[in-house]
Amino acid sequence: MSELPRCARLALPVDLAALLQALQRVAGDAWQAHFNSAYHQGDWSGVALVSAEDAVVPLAPGQGPPTLQAWWQGETAWQAVLAPFRTTLRAARLLRLGEGARIHEHRDPDLGRPGGCVRLHLPLLSPPGVEFLVDGLQVPMQPGECWFLDLSRPHRVSNPGPGERIHLVLDCLPDAWLRALIEQGRAQTPALQPGRAGRAFEQFRQRVTQDPALAARLQALTDPRAFVAEAVTLGAALGLAFTDAEVHGAMRQGKQAWSDQWRV
Repeated sequence: MSELPRCARLALPVDLAALLQALQRVAGDAWQAHFNSAYHQGDWSGVALVSAEDAVVPLAPGQGPPTLQAWWQGETAWQAVLAPFRTTLRAARLLRLGEGARIHEHRDPDLGRPGGCVRLHLPLLSPPGVEFLVDGLQVPMQPGECWFLDLSRPHRVSNPGPGERIHLVLDCLPDAWLRALIEQGRAQTPALQPGRAGRAFEQFRQRVTQDPALAARLQALTDPRAFVAEAVTLGAALGLAFTDAEVHGAMRQGKQAWSDQWRV
């Protein structure tokens, strides 16, 4: 497979109605807080369907062979949605992001390496305000779709609500069939657009290029952390709400003068 795309919507049928019915039957006490507590605020929890035999906890990664959890073996909806991936599936879990919760920007560098897994997301519940950003761009995932995401890239998620966001997330070894699906999806996936904060940051960036005094105020800051904090503060004063992630993203991508002096 050529270099992985940022994302690709896969042409796979998903019986959303059956999955939502099965989701309602998941016991409330089955949900476990995500092991990576430093990466989020608010409710980020999950239920494992398939996990590595040597995983410390069911939601955590491992190197051992995949083990099917017993609780879902009688549910035909989970059986049907996982069936196409059975030969390559290494992990499967339901991941819930509660109303008002956020997953901070991070990378999963183990994904997409030669011989490693790729990650698929199947949204089941997703309020319209949810933002799933990869490289600062909104991935327009809708319930009932299946998406490949290259999460070795910087990504973050926010759920302003109302309601919770729940995805079925799969880690699979990319066999020839899955590689072909991703390549087909690459060609058919629409161009991504910046999220809300990204659009606000782009307006701020344009203001800076047009305002010498504003540009000089930022250029006087030689400490990258101070530069990022000041950019966020100045943007807020102009009514343009964005976070430090947008500034870091612009610096990484080398947008004009933003990366001439400061690199992260």
